[in-house]
Amino acid sequence: MKIVETIAEVKSIVRAWKKSDASIGFVPTMGYLHEGHLSLIQRARQENDRVVVSIFVNPTQFGANEDLDSYPRDLQHDAALCENAGVDLIFHPTLEQMYPKGFCSFVDVDVLTKELCGLSRPVHFRGVCTVVSKLFHIITPDRAYFGEKDAQQLAVIKRMVQDLNMDVDVIGCPIVRETDGLAKSSRNTYLSPEERKAALVLSRSITQGKKYVQQGEKNAHTLVQAMTEIIEKEPLAKIDYVKVVDLFTMQQIDTLDRPFLAAMAVYIEKTRLIDNFIVGGENV
Repeated sequence: MKIVETIAEVKSIVRAWKKSDASIGFVPTMGYLHEGHLSLIQRARQENDRVVVSIFVNPTQFGANEDLDSYPRDLQHDAALCENAGVDLIFHPTLEQMYPKGFCSFVDVDVLTKELCGLSRPVHFRGVCTVVSKLFHIITPDRAYFGEKDAQQLAVIKRMVQDLNMDVDVIGCPIVRETDGLAKSSRNTYLSPEERKAALVLSRSITQGKKYVQQGEKNAHTLVQAMTEIIEKEPLAKIDYVKVVDLFTMQQIDTLDRPFLAAMAVYIEKTRLIDNFIVGGENV
């Protein structure tokens, strides 16, 4: 396994792979890897000849007063996990490589970014789309793997790829959870033991929501209310949003008569966590 920091090195390695007709699977990350990331890497390993993982904490997707400076980083840990998982190449660029002096071009997807996390983090998806677009052009993968925990992000990336005719298959992979139900996240490391316990309110709300759907509930507002009531019982929790949206447009719906995403963002004290479940559709 190689770790490279420059775009030129990555392109040179990829060109050699392409000459031998090797397929390339790509997992973009911000590092501090956990079992959720590992599940993406394992899927990429199964389906491709070569696997590339990028590790880059992307500043353009963080807004003012968000956790850019404190976002956890541990390249040594990440490299060991990647090597054990059979990764061929880690792309760990510097800020200057990705955003050189004078950089002023951005990729912005409309409509799908106007709801959910896009409302409370208005610059977030422009930053995500810009960096992912750059990484796709640098690495030129055949397939790219994203977790369904960030379901809106997955939908946005799929739309960007479709609209801009990018030659890459975007593949969504299921949420990986702790044994007690909490969705795996690098931000879980911010939680104190008390907050960690309180955070389970998200997965409890998800479980309740799924029960309502299984029992035949068709009213989106009833579903949202049932999930909200569970979260509101936890003193350490503050809701950013709990919503039900069309799976493909990310717009709110009133009736559960199509593939949909039930999503939430909840602050446990200062830590913002997300979770969701999907009903219908072939993933996002």
